Amino acid sequence: MERPVWAPRSIDISVPSVSRMYDFYLGGSHNFEVDREAARRAMEFLPGLPKIMQANRAFMRRAVRWAADQGITQFLDIGSGIPTFGNVHEVAQAASPGARVVYVDHDPVAVAHSQAVLAGNDGAGVVAADLRKPQDILNSPEVERLIDLNQPVALLLVAILHFVEDEDDPYGAVAELRQALAPGSLLVLTHASYEGIPLPPERAGGAVDVYEEIRNPLIMRSREDIARFFEGYDMVEPGLVAMPRWRPDTAPEDEDPYAFSGFAGVGRTA
Repeated sequence: MERPVWAPRSIDISVPSVSRMYDFYLGGSHNFEVDREAARRAMEFLPGLPKIMQANRAFMRRAVRWAADQGITQFLDIGSGIPTFGNVHEVAQAASPGARVVYVDHDPVAVAHSQAVLAGNDGAGVVAADLRKPQDILNSPEVERLIDLNQPVALLLVAILHFVEDEDDPYGAVAELRQALAPGSLLVLTHASYEGIPLPPERAGGAVDVYEEIRNPLIMRSREDIARFFEGYDMVEPGLVAMPRWRPDTAPEDEDPYAFSGFAGVGRTA
């Protein structure tokens, strides 16, 4: 397989990547045939995966605009993935020109492309780090340069926590990040769940099996388990809901049924 010029030498392009599969679902071009093949296999069981990802991105953009309207000017996006149209910094800086954004990802392709996209943007940066090691993120030079932890921050954990297994203590990582944030900070979160998927769980489970096979387990948590991530936060109306139902721009009834898979919510620290 020929290595594209945009692919860092350090990555194994023969192994599927969750970030690159996500890029494929969204119609991006920074993915390999191995990623596309894995994504197509997942879509055999769950054909609405692209619709779910689109709903996820649409929620993220609405939540960032809402946060900016609340006066938030700092955004920490962990598990940011490969840049696509309507990134956090584009939305945030359009709403608030002085907004500062730090992207965090452990995928070298996501980091490399974020660096390229952000070239010349002094108000945004990228960190190569893992959600499971919050101190590596909080103590990184880019966070220290761009984020004042004494002021409110919007922490984005969008479509990332369902890739963290319970044995890696995702609840502990989220709590550790919360403890580092100033009062008035926000948690913006989406998470996969069997609840809301317009298919029997055993059929959707075939897609989960594909992620298991590529050694990136997809953890489908219940609404109750997802709500636990908001401990220490006050939920913002309308609470933890299907993505199209969180402060929609258009009538949720017009959305594709797959868009209602999983949950989204925003919480605020006291």
